[in-house]
Amino acid sequence: MNSNLITISYFIYLPLALSLTYFVARTLFRNSKVFMLDIFNGREDIALSTNKLFEIGFYLINIGVALYLLKIGETSYYEYSGLKTVRSVVEVLSAKLGGFSIYLGIMVFLNLFLFFRGKKVSKQKQHQPKMSKITL
Repeated sequence: MNSNLITISYFIYLPLALSLTYFVARTLFRNSKVFMLDIFNGREDIALSTNKLFEIGFYLINIGVALYLLKIGETSYYEYSGLKTVRSVVEVLSAKLGGFSIYLGIMVFLNLFLFFRGKKVSKQKQHQPKMSKITL
């Protein structure tokens, strides 16, 4: 296995995976502010703080997965008969980045599910009749 090709693969994979994570997170959480404001009934301070915490968690989880998938070599899932050609580098990178992209897509849908669920719960709480205190 050519260690130069492995190093080149790392230098291609890491910036692409981190850039993809940044783009998805920025897009998702810029557009999710509307959901958060609706969930928290227009209370902007709590909505924006919660949105920021979700964003930080999203970054931590996805960057962690990107780094976890980094390894290319003997015990790697993406072991082809060694990285000996540019073709094998492209195949390994496409498998890694493709898998990571699918994972990011699943994470986006999971976040959307959580936003819609939060909106649904918020609407149910708004429409419940309020119990008044009865004194005896």
